[in-house]
Amino acid sequence: MVRYAEPGVVEWVESGGGPLIAVPETVLPFWAGADGEETASDYDRACEVDGHVGLLPVGDCTALVLGDEPASTAYLPDHGAFVRWCAGDSEDELLASVPAAIRTAEWGTEVNWEVPGTVLLFDAAWPGTDTSGTDHVRIALEPGRYAVRAARVQPGPETWLDLVHLRLLAPR
Repeated sequence: MVRYAEPGVVEWVESGGGPLIAVPETVLPFWAGADGEETASDYDRACEVDGHVGLLPVGDCTALVLGDEPASTAYLPDHGAFVRWCAGDSEDELLASVPAAIRTAEWGTEVNWEVPGTVLLFDAAWPGTDTSGTDHVRIALEPGRYAVRAARVQPGPETWLDLVHLRLLAPR
């Protein structure tokens, strides 16, 4: 786990160059990552997601793919959002821009994501059974259906970030 600020304040996850994925803990063993004998691995399926977000079936659930580019990503529970660091001089500057960025973002099309509870965010190339070898963060989400929307925001001349906002629609 990469930490740019005080330990435990914000935990950033990075990938080796591909997309990140948020997989419900209940189905982690079903995510094979880049492993497997199939002609198209789970990682290949994640790489095929077009745009900032997409959903992929994993076991009897759905995982959220954070596509577009392999940016350092953190989940900010106070904002219900994944923040993807595209460019910025400092973490403090980037994080300070998040509230205004969420209010002024031009959001893309929403998708609905059914979540059974806690998810693990990690590099989509890794199998769900071996996330200890990669950056990852555990995100406690309330079970239910979420509206997921994404936007690229430039809150300052040298600061760009992608936002993936989650809004609980129907708790279980």
